[in-house]
Amino acid sequence: MHQLISYIKFLFSSTNQHGVHSPFVYDFVTKCLYDKTNYSNYSKITEYRNALLRNNDVIEITDFGSGSRKFKSNKRLTSQIVHISSTPLKRTKLFFRLALYLKPKNSLELGTNLGIVTHAISLGNPEGNITSIEGCPNISIYTKIQLARTNNINISTGEFEKVIPNLKEKSFDLIFFDGHHNKKATIKYFEALLSKSHNDSIFIFDDIYWSKEMTEAWEYIKYHNAVTVTVDCFHLGFVFFRKEQAKEHFKIRL
Repeated sequence: MHQLISYIKFLFSSTNQHGVHSPFVYDFVTKCLYDKTNYSNYSKITEYRNALLRNNDVIEITDFGSGSRKFKSNKRLTSQIVHISSTPLKRTKLFFRLALYLKPKNSLELGTNLGIVTHAISLGNPEGNITSIEGCPNISIYTKIQLARTNNINISTGEFEKVIPNLKEKSFDLIFFDGHHNKKATIKYFEALLSKSHNDSIFIFDDIYWSKEMTEAWEYIKYHNAVTVTVDCFHLGFVFFRKEQAKEHFKIRL
C-alpha cells in the first residue's frame, strides 16, 4: 500500500526534462536517463539475463538483508531469482547508460545478486574497475563463475559492515546501494561510505519507496549536509555531492 500511495503522489509531483532548470541535471536527464539510443551492448545485457532465466540451478540462500516478500524457502532456482529479485531489464539498461555517460573509474555495488547490474556497468565502461559485495557465499561463488570472463569485476564475499572498512580504494565515482532494504542499514552504509565520495561521485539507491522505512531513509539522505542534488526516479534515487550546485531535489519520470 505504501508503494502504491507513494507512486500516485510521485506521478503528480514529478516532471520530465522540461521542468529542470539546472544545466548539470538537465544534461544528466537528457543525455543519460532519457537516452533512446539502441546500443549494440543491449543485446549482451539481454543475453546474460536470458541465460540465467533458462538456468534451473538451485542456490541455497543466506540472506543478511530484509528478506524476501515472495520466497518462502531459502533454496531458489536461478530463474526464480531473476524473475523476482533481480533488477528489471529496462533498469539494467539504464545502469549501462550510467556507466557509459559517467565513465566511473571505480564503482562499488552493495549486493551483487546474480551480477546483472554488475555486468551492465562493466559493459558501459570496460576501462573502469567494479567492486561488488555479496553477502551470500553461494550466490557469490555462482556469480563469479558467470562473470569469469569479465576482467574488470571483483566480487567480495561477506556482510557489508565487515567488508566496507577493508575496501582498499580511496574513493568511488559510483556506488550502487542494493542490499539491505531497511532504514537503519541504508543510513549506516550511506554514512560509512561518505568518506569514499568526492565532488563528482554519484550514489544510487534502489527501491527508495519499497517501504515506509526506506522512504524515511531516502528523506534523511536528501537533506544530509554532504548532499547537494538528488534525482528521484521512484524506483531509483540518485545523489550528487557537487559543491558548485545549489541544493535542489528533482523528481523525474522515466
